Amino acid sequence: MKVQVGDRAPDFTLSTQDGKQVSLKDYHGQKAVVLYFYPKDDTPGCTAEACAFRDSYEVFKDAGAEVLGVSSDSVAAHQKFSTKYRLPFILLSDKDGAVRKRYGAVSAFGLIPGRVTYIIDKDGIVRHVFSSQLAAERHIDEALKTLHSAR
Repeated sequence: MKVQVGDRAPDFTLSTQDGKQVSLKDYHGQKAVVLYFYPKDDTPGCTAEACAFRDSYEVFKDAGAEVLGVSSDSVAAHQKFSTKYRLPFILLSDKDGAVRKRYGAVSAFGLIPGRVTYIIDKDGIVRHVFSSQLAAERHIDEALKTLHSAR
């Protein structure tokens, strides 16, 4: 079942690119979360998306939000990707795809893991869902538009 606008975002705990454990509940009551699922580290579309989030990261912070990127890549792959592109936000390793499945951010075209962004308010409620496999950089615009309209 897909997570939709108005739903409470399912909690999870995953490893970061630094091997630390992060839970969604860590942000409840403190910050909004931009949770974006992407197919694979260091591929053209995913790199463009990650770099666009990087380039707008201060704007997200100013809007009271934290960015969390999720893929099934390993912690080591995330570390390499994060370092290579100087990503200031957290990448999470969903190795078995359980969190992706729980959110309903399943495969696009039946082959590639889906590219889906969830905007979760500081109370843990999903305020916007945007899915587009090909318009990677539009995820940033959609997220910022949602965060700014919530103010």
